Amino acid sequence: MNTLLTQSATQLPEAFRKLDPRHLWRSPVMFLVLLGSVATTVAAVADPSAFTISITVWLWLTVLFGNLAEAVAEGRGKAQAASLRAARTDTLARLLADDGSESEVPATRLVVGDRVVVEAGQVIPGDGDIVEGIASVDESAITGESAPVIREAGGDRSAVTGGTRVLSDRIVVRITAAAGDTFLDKMISLVEGTSRRKTPNEIALSILLASLTLVFLAAVATLAPMAAYAGAPQDVVVLVALLVCLIPTTIGALLSAIGIAGMDRLVRVNVLAMSGRAVEAAGDVSTLLLDKTGTITYGNRQASRLVPAPGVEQVELRDTARFSSLADQTPEGRSIVDLALAQGADDHDLPSGATFVEFTAQTRMSGVDLADGTEVRKGAGSAIAAWLGIEQPAEVHEIVEEISRSGGTPLVIGRKDSSGHGTVLGVIHLKDVVKEGMAERFAELRAMGIRTVMITGDNALTAQAIAAEAGVDDFLAEATPVDKMAYIQKEQEGGRLVAMTGDGTNDAPALAAADVGVAMNSGTAAAKEAGNMVDLDSDPTKLIDIVEIGKQLLITRGALTTFSIANDVAKYFAIIPAMFVVAYPSLDKLNVMDLATPQSAILSAVIFNALVIVALIPLALRGVRFRAASATSVLRRNILVFGLGGIVVPFIGIKLIDLLVSTIPGLGS
Repeated sequence: MNTLLTQSATQLPEAFRKLDPRHLWRSPVMFLVLLGSVATTVAAVADPSAFTISITVWLWLTVLFGNLAEAVAEGRGKAQAASLRAARTDTLARLLADDGSESEVPATRLVVGDRVVVEAGQVIPGDGDIVEGIASVDESAITGESAPVIREAGGDRSAVTGGTRVLSDRIVVRITAAAGDTFLDKMISLVEGTSRRKTPNEIALSILLASLTLVFLAAVATLAPMAAYAGAPQDVVVLVALLVCLIPTTIGALLSAIGIAGMDRLVRVNVLAMSGRAVEAAGDVSTLLLDKTGTITYGNRQASRLVPAPGVEQVELRDTARFSSLADQTPEGRSIVDLALAQGADDHDLPSGATFVEFTAQTRMSGVDLADGTEVRKGAGSAIAAWLGIEQPAEVHEIVEEISRSGGTPLVIGRKDSSGHGTVLGVIHLKDVVKEGMAERFAELRAMGIRTVMITGDNALTAQAIAAEAGVDDFLAEATPVDKMAYIQKEQEGGRLVAMTGDGTNDAPALAAADVGVAMNSGTAAAKEAGNMVDLDSDPTKLIDIVEIGKQLLITRGALTTFSIANDVAKYFAIIPAMFVVAYPSLDKLNVMDLATPQSAILSAVIFNALVIVALIPLALRGVRFRAASATSVLRRNILVFGLGGIVVPFIGIKLIDLLVSTIPGLGS
């Protein structure tokens, strides 16, 4: 709360600057309040009184408080932009010519297609793709993550961001974004709000608010001659006060702040949205496409058990599996060694003279050749059988099938002795482990009416087993880029909005087709150009958080709209009887709040109308608490909490204000 008060005090000058009519005309509701403030100011100068001056002051404060909500929201973004600018430094780039020569040029002069050399300790001068080399990169200036990451040429983790620092080795980077158009520049522009446009939903709500404003304007304009005819003529100050209290000033003042705060929450989780439409679409998403590897599962298959072939001792299989994997530095190889040690194997190195045989796509095997002529291999069952020159035993084939059906990966262990005689020793069960808590998160999404679909290149049996364990609603096995596109289009034809993540060039078509396409910052330039969001942390599970932020934005906007419209009810009971009680004394029965005088009733309603904006600024910036629930449940909660609260709170607030106002000379009884 203290932080918010500090921010409000800091942004107060900006709120005054926003009193410029050229800014306020974008919000018809607040622009009309501004015009009313001007009208009452003229009336107060012409015929000053405690009532007229008080109404005028509070109408100006209403406009100012609305501006303050927007200014505080924008101020948070500007503070983030300042820290991002600190990360952007003027650097010299080592431009690489076609003949291999280098020349130093300012980073601002780099154009798309230029190649630059970056070595350990140097800052990458611009966004680009690594075309040569591999390096450890410190991305903390962009992502806030202190742990360095590996970026290399030729894969889906080749993209680097300008302003990050190379920690080791030498790389050649091909520039993909000109100066002023880098991700850092786009992020600065986004958090400052300079590139923010109203979303379709926000535009539609603005049109609704403008329509309601016109309706109430016509009603108040019609009321003036009717009041005069009834013998209770109303001056301009009272009519303006009535109009301001009738139109939805609360949501009109907070609407922009809600949108800016929603974008701010997205930036705080290190996601760069290319448009506000994407954030809003995230709140309406009904189908989530998620990669299996790295998103639903850890992606590093782990050895979970060793199953010996008939006639083979468990100890023999254990020790042979360990020998075959001692020099295998892949996560799978290390997990086999760990499993063998956990089962009691001796922790000693390979015998002298042993030669490790690396895995190749052609052989589909790896292993070790011992000095005594013994050869050990582990790999696909068909590859091991071909290497041994024997048929795979039926019992081993059944084990392989059982592991495959369970969603695991079977690695068969084979051995040849020095005479060339081959034996199948058993099977290693590799399992892709589902991340903790994923099933629970998918259950929450299901409660919100969102379908989760797992995308994988695995066969259907493996995909089915992982999908069942993770708790997703559907899966797409052996998926190709064409399959992903077809699935997205099928979902969209049914009226669903689709979100997906991707990092490779082959993901680009699907990212472009999805309503919310989240590209990984570590991925290729093609993927980032195709998506409408970029996750700077390159965390595929971030998509779930993005959907929750989008839904929180829509829920907050709906809740405060409900409150704004509902709290007008109390103002009717305060102002309408006060205006006509002289002509029609029986209307005093509608004075259910027992307000002191007509003037104190009108002023109390105007004061409450201004103060409620200030009271709701923290909620607009923080957002209504998100709970996983269906749209029906959310609507019911909004009506009960914010609808009913919007009716009850003003009755209490206006009565308390009236108790204070009625003590002012000239306004009390």
